[in-house]
Amino acid sequence: MFGNTRAPNRRDMLKTVAALATAAAVPAIGLRTGRAADEPPIGTWPAGSAGDSVFIGITVPRTGTYAAQGEDELKGYTLAVEHLNEGHPLMQAISPHIKKGVLGKTVKFGVADSEAKPNTAVQEQSRFISESKAILLTGSTSSAVAVALNKFAQRQKVLYVTGISGSNDTTGKDCVRYGFRQCFYGQTAAAALAPVLVKTLGKNKKAAYLTPDYTYGHTVQKSMQEYMKADGWTTVTNQVAPLGAPDYSSYLLNISNSGADVLLNINWGHDAVLSTQQAKQFGILAKMQLVIPYQVPFIAKEVGPDVTGGVYAATDFWWTLADKFPVAKMFVETFEKKYGYKPEWGAENAYMSFAMWADAVERAGSFYPPAVIKAFEAGQKLQGMAGEEYMRGADHQMVRPVVIVRGKHKADMKSPDDYWEVVEIVPGEGIMQKPDEFGCKLGPYT
Repeated sequence: MFGNTRAPNRRDMLKTVAALATAAAVPAIGLRTGRAADEPPIGTWPAGSAGDSVFIGITVPRTGTYAAQGEDELKGYTLAVEHLNEGHPLMQAISPHIKKGVLGKTVKFGVADSEAKPNTAVQEQSRFISESKAILLTGSTSSAVAVALNKFAQRQKVLYVTGISGSNDTTGKDCVRYGFRQCFYGQTAAAALAPVLVKTLGKNKKAAYLTPDYTYGHTVQKSMQEYMKADGWTTVTNQVAPLGAPDYSSYLLNISNSGADVLLNINWGHDAVLSTQQAKQFGILAKMQLVIPYQVPFIAKEVGPDVTGGVYAATDFWWTLADKFPVAKMFVETFEKKYGYKPEWGAENAYMSFAMWADAVERAGSFYPPAVIKAFEAGQKLQGMAGEEYMRGADHQMVRPVVIVRGKHKADMKSPDDYWEVVEIVPGEGIMQKPDEFGCKLGPYT
């Protein structure tokens, strides 16, 4: 069982760093062939990396329904930059290729409020490119923003690492050569969570969905419905609400009258908090089992363990993974020391996204975008927070475990932050669709 695994100690972590350091001596075959300096300028290269520092443009929602998750994400990015510039042992535990700085250069960054709006995010990133010659773009939290920045990055020929994005489309029909995603998404959430739901809740259940009306909501709902159908689950209603809805009463009334056994709330951010609180007020949670297919950072704290106790969810990371994985332990300890709370998965995803970028640049030996892209596509394995992970070259989706958690009741919580129990860690290889199944065509390098 996960909970009985011995916690890694300092010796474990030092062994991890030392073992990975051995791999640093192995050259990256084929990535350093040719001279990037002989290539014509592209995007912000070479101007953006000509000095002793490089710049990253970060757009996260700091206002609006996804603001709390955006701030957590930003903390992960900030810590990652500090660690890259220090040559921190945690970065080197993730990848032995990472040294101090990135190719010896100091990493700087700028932050703008995306408001979870695609147009705002694109405008702010355009400013970072024109004013600061950003060599990397990041941040989303909304999949609509992620898709917009994917397309913007491809047009500008500047690399983009997605922030939080659960839509299948991000590395599906809207994938691009210049975009990369580290986190899990609708397909993998559904494939990992469905067997657990069938095992615990049974077959032939009636399901009601509460779905946000944009690419994230639609693709997660579709994936969950398709995976549950195999075990006789039927959809009795799918209530689709706009992002940022102030009131869910009309949607919840339809759900209450649907005869469903299970409510799958796909809403995210404050929308998830508000709709869940209102579902409790309507008495829905007393007669239907709540499921959160795509776990929302801070939701258990916001709605309380009396609501999330016994609730199943799929997620990227939960802080008790530190009991099993040395890299997770180092991350949780350094994050909590700096910020005073246990990191949520948005911060973890942000940190890992910068680590995977730095690893690719170091192996490429250049900031020249096509060279870095090919380094990503080589599929180098990294030590993630829940085990090994690597980038799939055909669609630029990270192959990584999905973590299934169950909410703890208040009486079972061992500390104020102990909201979830890890019940399963599902390897990524077996739950991902084929690279072209969602219509991915990456596009050109130049």
